[in-house]
Amino acid sequence: MARSAVVTGGLRGLGRAMALGLAEAGHRVLAVGHLAEDVAEIERLVGGLALSCLVADLRAPGEADRVLAVAAARFGEVEILVNNAGLTFTYIDPGRFVDGPRRFFELTDEINQNVMDTNFGIAERLARRAAPGMMARGWGRIVNVTTKLDTMNMRGSGPYGASKAALEMASEIWAKELAGTGVTVNIVNPGAGANTPGMAAEMRAWSAAGTKPRLVEPDEMVAPLLFVVSDAANAVNGFRFDANAWDARLAPEAAARAIARPAGFQLHPARMWDAT
Repeated sequence: MARSAVVTGGLRGLGRAMALGLAEAGHRVLAVGHLAEDVAEIERLVGGLALSCLVADLRAPGEADRVLAVAAARFGEVEILVNNAGLTFTYIDPGRFVDGPRRFFELTDEINQNVMDTNFGIAERLARRAAPGMMARGWGRIVNVTTKLDTMNMRGSGPYGASKAALEMASEIWAKELAGTGVTVNIVNPGAGANTPGMAAEMRAWSAAGTKPRLVEPDEMVAPLLFVVSDAANAVNGFRFDANAWDARLAPEAAARAIARPAGFQLHPARMWDAT
């Protein structure tokens, strides 16, 4: 069944791949990003798909409401929300991503606030506004993009790690609070560094040379995303799925079961969605 979706950070990198993947699967998609220069590239790839673009700085007052209103006007009430917008290490400390990043007490208020607002605040704001309508209709999907635990807590991760940890724990809380409503909350992550514009050139070079773990290609996010937003995943709530571990040789549900882990880094084993 075709659904209406909003993808934040949807004009480049992981977001663009997920927005296009949803549209290619038949969904109606509003891809939201803050750089107007990215619109031409995604529009070149759209073809006849039901995908449109919107430039917005979702940190600004009123922008979350405007985005949801635009999505509703173009495609109908939002049924799928993909919270992907993010500022990464290359924003926090340009040019020093690999060697000697600045420590938390060397960063400015502006950097810290922008990262927290973008990586967590936008997701929370949109989810809080979209969830009641999803609940009223008895169906909805909130999909968050966080990161690995050992990225969240590594030296130099500063506000990036803290903001992604906040979204990780929020995902677990939201999943519990929405249980039984028809609305699910799950996480889809690359599972490793991703080959996106925000990745440092050194990391790309190391990955290409095979001297470091390979970078995940943005298109790898699409298969787990399509599973968690499908009707086959109606009972899948509160899990995280790392795209680099997805086995495309398996049927989608089997591939999902093989890699499902509980959101929030819970210490107990994940309880599968059909357990009693």
